[in-house]
Amino acid sequence: MTMGTGVVLFVIGAILAFAVKVQTSLISLNTAGYILMVAGLVVFLVGLALTLRGRRTVTTSRTAAGSSTPVVDQRTSRTVDSDGL
Repeated sequence: MTMGTGVVLFVIGAILAFAVKVQTSLISLNTAGYILMVAGLVVFLVGLALTLRGRRTVTTSRTAAGSSTPVVDQRTSRTVDSDGL
């Protein structure tokens, strides 16, 4: 979701910076477009970094003593190779 948000911000910024030719006295649409493009790039890179980093999740469930339900222990681990795959 984060990378998609970054792409959307970048595209909206590019449209404002390059395609819209409206002059306003309140704000410069070109400057706002460039700001949105930079923000979109930053959000995309943060999302990419979060996606490529290794994750580790540990879930442990215990039941009360005397219960017939077994203890569930689930471990999920994913590490990233040097190639990023």
